[in-house]
Amino acid sequence: MANRRLLVKRLKAVRNIRKITRTMELIATSRFKKAMDRATEAAAYTKKISEIVGDLGRANLKFSHPLLEKHATEKKGILLILTSNRGLCGGYNAGVLRLALAHYRELKGKNVECSIEVSGKRGAKFLAFQKVPVAASYMGFDTPQFADVDQLATRFISQYIAGEIDRLDIAYTRFESSSRQTAVVESLLPLSSLGGVPAAAAKSSVDYEFLPSAQEILEEIVPAAFRAKLFKCFLDAAVSEQIARMVAMKGATENADEMAGSLKQQYNRARQAAITSELAEIIGGAAALG
Repeated sequence: MANRRLLVKRLKAVRNIRKITRTMELIATSRFKKAMDRATEAAAYTKKISEIVGDLGRANLKFSHPLLEKHATEKKGILLILTSNRGLCGGYNAGVLRLALAHYRELKGKNVECSIEVSGKRGAKFLAFQKVPVAASYMGFDTPQFADVDQLATRFISQYIAGEIDRLDIAYTRFESSSRQTAVVESLLPLSSLGGVPAAAAKSSVDYEFLPSAQEILEEIVPAAFRAKLFKCFLDAAVSEQIARMVAMKGATENADEMAGSLKQQYNRARQAAITSELAEIIGGAAALG
């Protein structure tokens, strides 16, 4: 009887956990759809403005923009790592942090003084546990807003132009499709390869007419391209996080269903065994009286 009571308690606990995981799966699905819409809308703009900057970078212009120019030496850099504030999202954070630490060690091996900035509580706690120094941490990017990301972008631009940093790298999970997300480390500054083709690889295939002047347009469009790319990274990280959580909670719900079925079978067997034992005792008692 005690065994049956224990099975009932375990079955009730598993069913309660299943309710939680199922609810979290539905919430993640809802948030994923909203985040994917934002990422998709930003993707076209980011791609086009990056192509324009790439064309301008390959054009035979007599002037350039500081963000397009690589510094003579690389002594200082920033590595920005995008993780989540909450867990229960499978290997989402682990994949990004593994790549980020490998890249951090690689830069140190090249004698680059790299400071780490991290977005998300999970990344901050992991780096603290690993005793990796963190220069800054941000916890308010569950739903990235352009105004918030723009503040970071403005600071990075100022630091790069002033020569305070020589490169900016970002580790995040790139959203490619609803079934494919990849943890990557990308270099955002300098912007020489933002258009997808290095400046020396090809000649510009587009002839531009600049009004009022090429310099004024470059001063506007190059920082805008960097801001758009940085914001796209945050949007990709947000949608990838929701997909990872959705998949993880779906798997947890399915496992809970299997466990509940197994416990139900064990309970039925224990109940049948108890009934058989009681019947045997009754028959034995009746035979003794006869």
